[in-house]
Amino acid sequence: MTTEPDPGPEPVPLPGSPEPPGEDRPRVTCRMCGRPLRDRQARLWGLGVECREKLALRTAPAPGRWDVEQEALPGL
Repeated sequence: MTTEPDPGPEPVPLPGSPEPPGEDRPRVTCRMCGRPLRDRQARLWGLGVECREKLALRTAPAPGRWDVEQEALPGL
């Protein structure tokens, strides 16, 4: 009686590696407009390029940093 060796866990691609071609991936759609997402960055965000640009226009810019003049703390 022969037993097959355990193949082990499914291999996981390294971060930043090119995507393997294949049609077996599930279809992922944009959360805003519902169009299919084609690139890795869009699937990670769940948003297409155009929708990410629209959201970037809606966000407020980060406030600037200003030095505040203040007196020295006593005892230092």
